[in-house]
This record gives sequence, structure tokens and C-alpha cells, in this order.
Amino acid sequence: MLDLDTALAGISGILVTPYDEAGDIAPGRLTPILDRALGAGLHMPVVNGNTGEFYALTTDEAITMAREVCAMVDGRAPVLAGIGRGIRDACELAKASAEAGATALMIHQPPDPFVAPRGTVDYVKAIADASGGLPMMLYLRNDAIGTGAIADLCAVPGVKGVKWATPNPQKLAAAKAACDPSITWVGGLAEVWAPTFYAVGARGFTSGLINVWPERSLAIHAALEASDYVEANRLIGEMQAFEDIRAEELNGTNVTGVKAALLATGLDCGPTRPPSAWPLTPAQQDKLQTFLEMSGLI
Repeated sequence: MLDLDTALAGISGILVTPYDEAGDIAPGRLTPILDRALGAGLHMPVVNGNTGEFYALTTDEAITMAREVCAMVDGRAPVLAGIGRGIRDACELAKASAEAGATALMIHQPPDPFVAPRGTVDYVKAIADASGGLPMMLYLRNDAIGTGAIADLCAVPGVKGVKWATPNPQKLAAAKAACDPSITWVGGLAEVWAPTFYAVGARGFTSGLINVWPERSLAIHAALEASDYVEANRLIGEMQAFEDIRAEELNGTNVTGVKAALLATGLDCGPTRPPSAWPLTPAQQDKLQTFLEMSGLI
């Protein structure tokens, strides 16, 4: 199994959350998806991320997913477990994820409308305590808090990485320069933005594509690690249509595109839950079909 620092600089693969016919979580349906991704070389699977519909799950469902994914991985790779919501739910999930065997925690940036930067520091510290001190990756979707506040968050003991999910590479570079150099800054906007973030010092990236085409994600990572931006961009260009579908409807088809692709390739993980869009529109489905055929996935 890779050490955490190496895994953070690799691909953090955000797993979908499968549902059965009754709409209940069905973790077992992840088995072939996870086995293929790990077989392709996925560095670190992530449970309870946004591609896993974290905010559509109850806390009990999220706890079950953390337990089941850790058991499925069974030591083959480090597991990153998403943590968030109100402080008490977040602490309960952190404790349960640690007990399940998660290697580290990914802390979702609180979506509460009234979030103070210093309050977020207290939030992260409380989660760390609840987990017994597991290492943490901060998930940053809003960089408006400023470089100083980001540096304060990164100074919390146990923070090992930052998933940078805003399209502002200059702010990423400034934040990186202001923080401990041992922290790994991970591109949090998937493959399409990875070259841009690599250029300012990020390493690794998050991916929803690993659910469908992990081999392509690993090839992109290898090209970036070799500083072969021409090859990385060529490989990204061939999967751009997939990410374009996911970005439609204000990103409301982000998970829809992944689950529709899985269904088309014979892996039924159920629909997405509202407020995510389901199903794809006929035009979106046609685009997806063309992508899957051209990629040799069906």
C-alpha cells in the first residue's frame, strides 16, 4: 500500500454511491468499479466525496459507506473518507470513519451561509480530535476566505493536503507559498484542470472518471508526472466531452454523467438523488454515447 504522501500526490478517485431499486444505498455494487480502478493503479479511493453525493446521504448512510468501502479496499490502498455537515454529524462521521479503517479524512468546506474563517479552524480541530488525530485533506471550494485564512487552516495539526477546487491558479500559488512546504496541494477540478494546477506546483488530482475509465486517468497522471504537458493535454482532449456533460446545468449533471456512463457499460449504480439531475436529457445521452463509443468503453 502506498504511503499517504505518495497517495495524495497521485489520483484521489471519488467513488459514486450506488443505490438499489428501492433507492437505498447498495455499497456492494461498487466492487467491480473499485477492483478495476485499483487494478489500473488508482492511488487513493475516496468515499463520501461530492461524486459520491455526500450531501444527498444521511449521516448513517455516509457512515455505512465509509465502513463498506474500507472493507472492500482491504488494505490495497489508502482510503480517504469525506467528512462534513454540522459539527456534531461531522464529528460522528469522523469517529466512525477512523474506526472503519480510513487512512485520512477529506474535510468538506462548510456550506453553512454563516461561516467565519476562524470558526472553520475550530471546526477542523474538532473533527481531528473526534477522529483520534487522523491526517486530513482540506477541501477548498471557495478561496474568497483569503490566503491568510487558508494559511491558518493549513496550520491546524494533522493537515497534510489541500484539495484546491477553484479555477484560480494564481491564488493556489500564493496559498502554497504561505503554508508549510510539506503540505500537498492537489488539483481538485479533475483531469481538465490538472495541467494548469501542476504548472503552479500542485501534484495529483481528483477524478470521477476513475469510476468509468481509470486507465485514462492514470495515463494522464503519468504524463503530468513526466512533465509531458503535450501528451497530458492530448489524453485530456479525448475525455473532454465526458467532463463537458458533467458540467452542464450548473454542474447538476456532474454525478449524472458518471452514473449514466456506468449504466451504459453494464454497471447499474442506480439514479442520482435530487437535487441532482436525472436522467440525462436525450441530447446529453447522445453525447455520452458518442464519447463511450469513441473511447472504446462500449
